[in-house]
Amino acid sequence: MSTAAVPSRPGLGVLADRVLPRSSTLVDVGLVVAGAAVVGLLAQAEWRIGPVPITGQTLGVMLVGGALGMRRGAAALTTYLVAGLLGAPVFAGGAGGPAYVLAPSFGFVIGFIGAAAIAGWAAERAWDRHVVLAMGGFLLATAAPFVVGVPWMATVLGMTDPAVILAAGVTPFLVPGLIKAAVAAAVFPLAWRLVGRLDSRRR
Repeated sequence: MSTAAVPSRPGLGVLADRVLPRSSTLVDVGLVVAGAAVVGLLAQAEWRIGPVPITGQTLGVMLVGGALGMRRGAAALTTYLVAGLLGAPVFAGGAGGPAYVLAPSFGFVIGFIGAAAIAGWAAERAWDRHVVLAMGGFLLATAAPFVVGVPWMATVLGMTDPAVILAAGVTPFLVPGLIKAAVAAAVFPLAWRLVGRLDSRRR
C-alpha cells in the first residue's frame, strides 16, 4: 500500500505511531500532554513587536500536529488552551489564567487547535515525508490561526481600520510563518529517514 494512502484510523502512519507502535489510551494521553508541554515551552520564545508577539508556538503546533496526527494534535492544543486558562503559565510570556481571553493574542491560541488538526491531517496522508508536500500542509496550518486570531485581536483592541488590523495582526507574521513552516517541512522528512534507517538496522 502506498505511504500516501488515507489511514483507516486516526494517527495511523504518523511519526508517533512509528516510534511507539504499541498504542494504548495511556500512550495517547501521554503524547497529548507532552504535545501541550512542547507548545507551552516554545511559547516562551517570544519577540514583542506589537499587541500580538511572534513566538515559537506556531512551530510547536506544526511539530505536534504532524507528529501526533489530526485528533491527538487537536487534543494536545485543546489541552494547552485549557491548561493556560486554568492558570498554568504556558501562554506567551508565561501568562495564564481566565483573564487571558481578553488578550489580543488569545484568538490565535484558539486557532492553534485547527492548525494542529490540519498539520495532523496532512501527516496522516504522508505529506510530512516529502518536503514540498510538507511545506504545503504546514503553510495551511500556519494560516489557520489567523482566521480566528485577527478578528479576535481587532475586537479586543477596538480596531476598525483594515490597514491597521493587517499591520498589527498579519503582515509582521508572514515571513516568520514561512520560516517556521520551512523548518517543520525540513524536520519531518529527515525524521522519517532516521526512523527508516533505525528500522533497517534492527532487521
